Amino acid sequence: MTVRFDSGRICLDLAAQPLDRTETLDRFLHATGLVPVTTPLRALDPLWVLRFRELRDCVDALVHAQLEGECPATVDPALERLNSLAAASAPPAPRAVRTETGVLVRALSDEPECRALLAAVARDAVDLLTDPAARALLRQCEGDNCRRCYLDTSRGRRRRWCSSELCGNRERVARHRRRKVAA
Repeated sequence: MTVRFDSGRICLDLAAQPLDRTETLDRFLHATGLVPVTTPLRALDPLWVLRFRELRDCVDALVHAQLEGECPATVDPALERLNSLAAASAPPAPRAVRTETGVLVRALSDEPECRALLAAVARDAVDLLTDPAARALLRQCEGDNCRRCYLDTSRGRRRRWCSSELCGNRERVARHRRRKVAA
């Protein structure tokens, strides 16, 4: 499975991930750049997956509440959990290290821990939800059966789908078929 980054924010990309296995979470954490590709996650286990799923569900609930123009008390537990996760320690500092060929690559000063990586994503969500300019760009995909949310940074602010290549293409194909049947 390919990790998609159509939303414009790590927290929104997390909210769209299935997170069904440790391999999925490993691929996500490396693909986001939170963990450099060359850094193995030796401590990654099913508990990490459960904790990231919990964060994913919190972000999803809070973002959808925001999009619906309300902040009901029902999302308060999600907000409290998000704030709790954001308060944890930060991931290890990045460092520049030389490869055998002399090229500089990004590495971490220490092995990343689950809490620290959760904190990085939770802080991204806090930044998104508390920034009026970013909140104003929040949209939900108009694709059939798609719940992905994204930031609409298109020039005219008329983006309709999380991905023009996937949801947008499905919509255009469906529209073409409807026109063909009607003709």
